[in-house]
Amino acid sequence: MTISTTMRALRQTTLDGPQDLRLIDDVPVPTPGRGEVLIRVGAAGVNFADVMQTHGTYGGGPQAPYLAGFEAAGTVVALGPGVTSRTIGDRVIGAGPGAFAEYMLMPASATLPVPAGWADEQALGLVLNWATALAALKPLGRLTEGETVLVTAAAGGVGQAAVTMAKHYGATVIATASPSKHDTVRALSADHVLDHRAADIASEVRRLTGDVGADLVLESVGGNTFGASLTAARRITGRVVVYGNAAGAAALTTHKLVFEQQVQVIGLHIGVLAEAAPQLFAGLMAELDALISAGVYRPGRPTVFDLADGPRILARMQNGLTVGKLALRP
Repeated sequence: MTISTTMRALRQTTLDGPQDLRLIDDVPVPTPGRGEVLIRVGAAGVNFADVMQTHGTYGGGPQAPYLAGFEAAGTVVALGPGVTSRTIGDRVIGAGPGAFAEYMLMPASATLPVPAGWADEQALGLVLNWATALAALKPLGRLTEGETVLVTAAAGGVGQAAVTMAKHYGATVIATASPSKHDTVRALSADHVLDHRAADIASEVRRLTGDVGADLVLESVGGNTFGASLTAARRITGRVVVYGNAAGAAALTTHKLVFEQQVQVIGLHIGVLAEAAPQLFAGLMAELDALISAGVYRPGRPTVFDLADGPRILARMQNGLTVGKLALRP
């Protein structure tokens, strides 16, 4: 299998935002180290974390200049020393630095097979969006049939996965999204869709639940929305799983938890979960396989753009102008 010596890639040159992403066509193709595989990228997923990294606000993110992107699906073209779990020609989905490129490195242990019959772009979201949503709903959120779930940013990649699975598990779903995205969320069978900018979310959730609040809140927005999510949760037994802060950080004090918002707050980062609790992560993957077999998790339908469109697409995502999963094709 022929491997080029140089490749196209998107390089972030500053930490001033996606406008400083640059398409470079002479980046050296990396060589896999011990435990790594080299992937010829078929499609790279675009995530809000990519936007945050361009501003230097993603915890533990890279320092500029860096090759952008971290989620991709493609074909294994080279193996590093010690790799026995993968072979040349395997089609895999996984994460690693520098995904917005023609080639990238991934830890072999962190890759999963692209489901049979799926194109590379259709598998995007498996190890990030769907795994995050499932972890938030089940092992961390402890969702049971008949409970009510509030899903913030429901039109995004994680949000759509969460609405789909929550309905499958028998929950009543209240979703938030901007008005232009309501039809997208309703098509997933959400029971109620609220305008996240106009509505008093906490009051609306309490009205819809007979003033008791949501049993589970999936919070990915941060900023002022975080306080509303805490208020919207059922007192004492309500769970708020936090896996994003797109609108910025928000403070939570012990005073609030004791005297004002007596709820259970749980933090989630799927990469940390996979590393710190590998058995739990393996259980998530097994459940996702079952959901694929049952037809609940169907092949994704991301909107795919050329790699050169990356700066524009990240800028649109930053401004809340995108819907669903987005991908770049090198």
